[in-house]
Amino acid sequence: MDAKVLIESFAEFARSKNVDRPTMIRILEDVFRAMIRKKFETDENFDVTINADKGDLEIFRIREIVDDNSEDIWDFDKISFSEARKIEPDFEIGEEVYEKIELEEFGRRAVQMARQTLIQRIKDLEKDILYNKYEEQVGEIISAEVYQILGREILLIDSEGNELILPKGEQIPKDRFRKGDTVKAIVHRVDMINGNPKIILSRTSPVFLERLFENEVPEVYDGLITIVKIVREPGERAKVAVESYDDRIDPVGACVGMKGSRIHAVVRELQNENIDVINYTENLELYVTRALSPAKVSSITVDQDRKRISVFLKPDQVSLAIGKGGFNIKLASRLVGYEIDVFRELNEYDDEDVDLNEFVDEIDAWIIEELKKTGLDTAKSVLALTKEDLTRRTELEEETIEEIFRILKQEFEQ
Repeated sequence: MDAKVLIESFAEFARSKNVDRPTMIRILEDVFRAMIRKKFETDENFDVTINADKGDLEIFRIREIVDDNSEDIWDFDKISFSEARKIEPDFEIGEEVYEKIELEEFGRRAVQMARQTLIQRIKDLEKDILYNKYEEQVGEIISAEVYQILGREILLIDSEGNELILPKGEQIPKDRFRKGDTVKAIVHRVDMINGNPKIILSRTSPVFLERLFENEVPEVYDGLITIVKIVREPGERAKVAVESYDDRIDPVGACVGMKGSRIHAVVRELQNENIDVINYTENLELYVTRALSPAKVSSITVDQDRKRISVFLKPDQVSLAIGKGGFNIKLASRLVGYEIDVFRELNEYDDEDVDLNEFVDEIDAWIIEELKKTGLDTAKSVLALTKEDLTRRTELEEETIEEIFRILKQEFEQ
């Protein structure tokens, strides 16, 4: 294979991979200089000129002419006077000899290896380009097409045919995709594994929800409304705290839109995830009240040292505060950064009820504390639930729950 064929075939391959001309020339020169070093041990006194468009390659070895008896005669950049005269009869001592080296002089095997090296360098460059491209897009929404569904992940391809990965843990539990579907997700992270970029997408990240708001709410995109914090239970519920520095803008109303038009588009993309948009405030008690919406809070006690908040509600508001599966209170706690304990307000009709603290001799204190975390602070509030409800709300074992029911029922049977 001569230089022209080698360079032209490489240049065509490089152009098909969208490699720019300066990079292409640099790779060619690096590979040819590596060949020179392998044959001559150094490339310091070699000049390599490449014209990728025409397929031209010129390699010149440059050496200074010295006297045959000179001590420098064995230096890599020196040539003896008698040797130089064989190349050109009128050379004189002190002049430089430019000796052209043909590609064939490196041998067929070296040329074949150079060709393979060039292709590998382009492939490596392509991987670097892909890595850098998606590294810059981390946290941004992209659309990609599903082409293979596996047990633990979905493989997608972008518009350029690059493979992207949506792991099971980054999918909304209600997501159901088929081959050929277009999927929206954010670029979650980009890993380099064994020299290959691995692009991980996510639909469960709070950042995905934030980007969806930016797409649907111009005021968020323009920075007139700031999203302070987002907490999510993907596919179930999310709480979004927003604020505006412009008094003329209602941040909650702008995010929801006329008749919910803006937020409905976000909800549909998130498989009907319930989204509570909350007006952020630095007033902690007011912030907690808003975070526990739709429940109406009667009173609040804040323990700054323990980072705990006790919230008191009317009996019919407790279940609203806790929410289905306990998601409302969990998300409210994460949103405000405090552990929230929910308590029922006793009224005149609750005289027959018994506070759970009265059972401390029969029920371990940590168990009572676990019940209180879910808003259950009296015997009747516990007995109003089924054993299945209590198992779902707490981390208590089934045997423990049965014993609790036995002790509490015994109190009223007496």
